[in-house]
Amino acid sequence: MSLLPNLSRDFDGRRRTIIENVTPQIDGGRYPIKRCVGEAVVVAADVFADGHDAVAAVVCFKAESETEWREVEMTALGNDRWRATFRVERLGRYRYTVEGWVDHFRSWQRDFDKKVAAEQEVEIDLLVGAELVRAAAERARGAERSMLESWAKELATADAEVAARVEKAKDPLRRALAQRYPDRSLATRFERELVVWAEPVRARYGAWYELFPRSAGSDGKRHGTLRDVEAQLPRIAEMGFDVLYLPPIHPIGYAFRKGRNNATEARVDDPGSPWGIGAEEGGHKSIHPQLGTLADFKRLVAAAASLQIEIALDIALQCSPDHPYVREHPEWFKRRPDGTIQYAENPPKKYQDIYPFDFETPAWRELWAEAKSVMEFWVEQGVTIFRVDNPHTKAFPFWEWCIGELKTRRPELIFLSEAFTRPKVKYNLAKLGFTQSYNYFPWRNTSDELRAYLTELTRTDVREFFRPSLWPNTPDILPQALQFGGRPAFMARFVLAATLGASYGIYGPAYELCVNAPFKTGGEEYLDSEKYEIKAWDLNRPDSLQPLIARVNAIRRENPALQSNELLAFHATDNPQLIAYSKRTADRENIILTVVNLDPHHAQEGRTRLDLGELGIEKTDTFQAHDLLTGSRYLWRGAENFVRLDPQHVPAAIFRLRRRVRSEQDFDYFM
Repeated sequence: MSLLPNLSRDFDGRRRTIIENVTPQIDGGRYPIKRCVGEAVVVAADVFADGHDAVAAVVCFKAESETEWREVEMTALGNDRWRATFRVERLGRYRYTVEGWVDHFRSWQRDFDKKVAAEQEVEIDLLVGAELVRAAAERARGAERSMLESWAKELATADAEVAARVEKAKDPLRRALAQRYPDRSLATRFERELVVWAEPVRARYGAWYELFPRSAGSDGKRHGTLRDVEAQLPRIAEMGFDVLYLPPIHPIGYAFRKGRNNATEARVDDPGSPWGIGAEEGGHKSIHPQLGTLADFKRLVAAAASLQIEIALDIALQCSPDHPYVREHPEWFKRRPDGTIQYAENPPKKYQDIYPFDFETPAWRELWAEAKSVMEFWVEQGVTIFRVDNPHTKAFPFWEWCIGELKTRRPELIFLSEAFTRPKVKYNLAKLGFTQSYNYFPWRNTSDELRAYLTELTRTDVREFFRPSLWPNTPDILPQALQFGGRPAFMARFVLAATLGASYGIYGPAYELCVNAPFKTGGEEYLDSEKYEIKAWDLNRPDSLQPLIARVNAIRRENPALQSNELLAFHATDNPQLIAYSKRTADRENIILTVVNLDPHHAQEGRTRLDLGELGIEKTDTFQAHDLLTGSRYLWRGAENFVRLDPQHVPAAIFRLRRRVRSEQDFDYFM
């Protein structure tokens, strides 16, 4: 294939502007970037042309439903790099691209000024300028057209004094007016329209609380109900959570039902795993009879909304052997040579109570449609947030299609990917449409590990498509740090999750009560896991972390700096057991510095080495550090300041930094 220009009628060799290296874009524009409503998209590009003519460029953008493009002028950064910013104002998809052109008026203006400064003859240049202004007038309308026509005549009037015409040619207001009507007939438009998904603020910021409804209000024997969950809503609201996440609430199969501690043989009274979905009572569009009815669920959603809490529902695209799908659609499952259906495996682990869907089935279209209809059903019941179980074990094309279809109709939907898997797989799911993602935070423990990982997530191109949701524990994961660190480790890891991440979550009751007994030494599964039994939680225990959780969530709500990951910055300390990091608003009106003791066994002390430029503080400034956890206030000066944290008391400090300001009345105060 020839790479030479094709001199067809569609080709115009007079288009001289080159546009390259447009950012942000993911994989050459294959996938959309992500923003929340109100956030900015900063677009940059290399824009240049041959020769010495000036160029100009704009970012063109529009909501996908709009017919007219809007534009914002790009600013030259130097070395042919240009930049402009626009904001997404409503939910849904936006498109954006870059257009550039040779700007003959700006070229004339630049060269004219140089000639005047050099005291050269400019009579002909004034006539050239008049022609350019006259052409701009033809593109203008109304009063502005008349103003430009008048200016063109003044520049071209031969019998007027040249000096007077030069002064009129240099009029900044009329120059600015002419620049509003450039000749873009030979403009170059970037070859691709790029896409940004504008999502709700909850996609960026929120505190999630997970509980098993069957244990809600239970004594360990009685099966909890959705009404019991409703009764817990005021307590969850008082702790400051925004999202209540429920594991699957559907009927649970009996065939190969797992017993306590994942035993292969269940006792008569064992409730089974909620992820073994489906029984005679129904499947993914049904509610476990012991939990209640669909009316109870709708009532729960409404009650939660009245307390500003959203309900998140688990989507697990898998079936128990008793699921109606197995009987009605056997073609959706993979058969083994002996004729039995292949159950889920992660050798050496076996999950005989779960049949995965076969996404290579010849009936894949019908399977895709039904799987999407499951989510559509729950959207109709008022659910707009889904936590998706193991999405990396389902076909990538399915997720791109399914989430795209759902969000096109309901752009407020949020999908949390529970994919503890390889980085490229995890990132690909985010590119395909998942709003938030579980990640490797549970296994990042040292200061260097945390700094490196959060920098990757927030300071590289990953931030354009991957939003981390930081969870220090889940029903499947009891990290070693919590097993051996006791209550201090639970406090420290909670503060890390809630302040490093704008979005975080906890597997609630177990975290509140610092449950840390593993099923076996060296493993990360809970002993007596709630996945396989009904638990009786004494949530009023005096050693509960509830007061700390409530205080930290209140701090998050009161400080907008903690509601975004965009301006996370790490600061050095002289003690590796202390990690220090800040978040701030763009205007630096709200600055939060968090210092955490990573050693759960010993008090640690040291000096910070703050990046004062990042914080907007001068080297000689005295500033106030107000610890929002304890209420203590300190006056600090310079980058180095002393911190001591005792894990038996509070292993962290969350400082609101306030800079000294001199008022008009000539007294100092901190803001």
